[in-house]
Amino acid sequence: MTEQDLISTVIRPEIRALSAYKVADATGYIKLDAMENPYTWPEEIKAEWLKVIHAAEINRYPDPEAKSLCRILKEYNQIPAESDILLGNGSDEIIQLLLMALPGSATVMAPEPSFVMYKQIAQCLGLNYQGLPLHADTFELDLNLTLATIKSQQPEIIFLAYPNNPTGNLFDSSAIEQIIRQSKGLVIIDEAYAPFTNFSFINQLTNYKNLLVMRTVSKLGLAGLRLGFIAGDSMIINQLNKARLPYNINILTQCSVKFALTHPDMFTEQTEILCSERARMFLQLSTLKDIRPCPSAANFILFRTAKDKATDIFNALKNQGILIKNLSPQKGLLSDCLRVTIGKPEENNAFIKALKNAI
Repeated sequence: MTEQDLISTVIRPEIRALSAYKVADATGYIKLDAMENPYTWPEEIKAEWLKVIHAAEINRYPDPEAKSLCRILKEYNQIPAESDILLGNGSDEIIQLLLMALPGSATVMAPEPSFVMYKQIAQCLGLNYQGLPLHADTFELDLNLTLATIKSQQPEIIFLAYPNNPTGNLFDSSAIEQIIRQSKGLVIIDEAYAPFTNFSFINQLTNYKNLLVMRTVSKLGLAGLRLGFIAGDSMIINQLNKARLPYNINILTQCSVKFALTHPDMFTEQTEILCSERARMFLQLSTLKDIRPCPSAANFILFRTAKDKATDIFNALKNQGILIKNLSPQKGLLSDCLRVTIGKPEENNAFIKALKNAI
């Protein structure tokens, strides 16, 4: 038996048809490609944190339900008392857990373009994935088409990133409410970029039994800890919890996030700086010839270049030591599009200077 025969025998066709998720090597670059918070902690806070880490009993299994961390996250995120939450090793694990719980014939829907893992994990599990195309000019939901597709197919899960990634815009909230009411399945509002906007569906959780809100601490500045959570009706969360692997949140993540959230002022200050820089970057991009930035409520800006120039500009930036995200190879509505994460002021200045050179 050849290696190819073996792979064909043991690996499902859906997996063989996929491409692995690739992460660019950022060594030596100003890293503006992954929507990370560029700021670390002051030394005095790091010293306090190390004391917490020092006391962690790494010889013991962590609390399998992370009960004390759940209480802190509910309070920090102002989640209604009647709602419950479930934690995951980043949002990716929660998406996987949600989709694993579905019957094999289930339909999953999400706007396109949106976060790639909705589609990738659904296809990996052999589910029926249905993309919902956005309006080309605004990246807004095509509400009539969306509602008609929901009515005809009645998906078990709909994912709506709010703000959307990679476009950065907030979908119309009244349109989202219509989608929730029209749907017989679950509607997942992915609020990964909640720190950078004042709009949220957290306070709507008690109004709709089929609404779940997903968040992460990654964009807050804790990406390396890999912690996400989903909130919603306690009966639904209880069912999802049956599919969660035990001890999925390690003890270092649990104690580190609990410690970090005792310093909310630090994160507020950092996100305020990033929002200010986002506004400055948008204005600077708007002045450049053949560059069209899209309004953003996240910590990144998507911008469109002149036709067939995106990859050339991406490579020119890379040659100048700036790494951003080239979305143009995805084609469709993202043709000629690049995405830049908002960094520190000096990093953003370096990007703008390099971009001017590139165009």
